[in-house]
Amino acid sequence: MSNKKRDSYQTSHTILSNAKVLFSKYGFSATSMDMLAEKSNINKAMIFYYFKNKQGLYEAVLVDILKDMTNIIEKNIKDISNPKEQLESFISTYATFAYKHPYFPSILLKELSTSSAVLSDILFENMQMLYKLFSHIIQAGKEQKYFYDTNPMMLYFMIIGSLNLMITTKEIRLKAAQNSDIDTCADCDIETISQYLIKKVNILLGKDDEN
Repeated sequence: MSNKKRDSYQTSHTILSNAKVLFSKYGFSATSMDMLAEKSNINKAMIFYYFKNKQGLYEAVLVDILKDMTNIIEKNIKDISNPKEQLESFISTYATFAYKHPYFPSILLKELSTSSAVLSDILFENMQMLYKLFSHIIQAGKEQKYFYDTNPMMLYFMIIGSLNLMITTKEIRLKAAQNSDIDTCADCDIETISQYLIKKVNILLGKDDEN
């Protein structure tokens, strides 16, 4: 790789990495390109050289995280033959990853509620990759008689929807717990949440005691 290409890659990588940090800390609206330029120690014009606009950068961050998440899940389940254990790994890995990138769940919820015609091809493709991985686990579980028949899409949205909402509503649940005696799971950490969901999904899929 030439020095020019290496420098170009390094600059775009730096911008993307710092954008993740700022979007995670401040969210989309409160993150400015001036803040990103200062953190990256570059001219603001360089950001728009590599990324068309703020929305384009935001999308690039989301795609990058989706790719990372999918790769980590694939790596974690590669040596697991039992579909039930693969599903548990998928849930716990997604939960941990989403928790470490707290702005990601809210963005994903927003994008999933948007017409697919509005989504860019690359973003839609990476969303599909994560779902396909999940769907293959469910299909293998049904074929190997670990799971009863189920609709993968409904189960997928139930799982990621629950995790995303638990992460994005943390502050609301804390506030609700202070003002009432209702259990909002305000003190639940991400491991507790994911293990609770795993238990409920196992019950829903059935055959938990048969294998």
